[in-house]
Amino acid sequence: MGDDEILDEFRASEALLEGHFILSSGRHSPVFLQKMRVFQYPDRTERLCRALAAAITAKFGRIDMVVSPAMGGIIPGYETARALACPAVFVEREDGAFKLRRGFRIPAGGRVVMVEDIVTTGLSSRECLAAIREHPGELVGAACLIDRSNGRAEVGVPLVSLLRLDVPDYAADDLPPDLAAIPAEKPGSRDLKA
Repeated sequence: MGDDEILDEFRASEALLEGHFILSSGRHSPVFLQKMRVFQYPDRTERLCRALAAAITAKFGRIDMVVSPAMGGIIPGYETARALACPAVFVEREDGAFKLRRGFRIPAGGRVVMVEDIVTTGLSSRECLAAIREHPGELVGAACLIDRSNGRAEVGVPLVSLLRLDVPDYAADDLPPDLAAIPAEKPGSRDLKA
């Protein structure tokens, strides 16, 4: 899949948004990728994740398990694992930290890749990778559908992305005037309350 084909999946799903957005990292951006609008379409999600699985295999070889962070990583993790013909599990927050729960286990010696939806600063990825390292298994790397940092985010392991974008993001106290003039929206799920 080429870059234009990948972006076309987001555009066709009305998932490439422009305005003023507060990202899950707390940074502000004029562009937001509402990946859940893409994930509502199984055929689009399958195409993207099949391409990601091919990139993972090309970089890391055989994979025995995919681990993803909840919430946004569950669907692409599952669909990528399906293309890799391996199990998919996820970590979720417990007392503020990612943990494997629900009886999920990483097998000793199993080759594990962490699959994320979108990387901006790499914080969620680093937190997920820290949780994976608490278990046996060989952590071979990480993968994401879109790397918004254009390769600048450090996750601590090799990162494969289906698409790299150079999307600007800013600290809340350092907004350009045109962005500051637009009311901010927070469309992500990180801080949702029950």
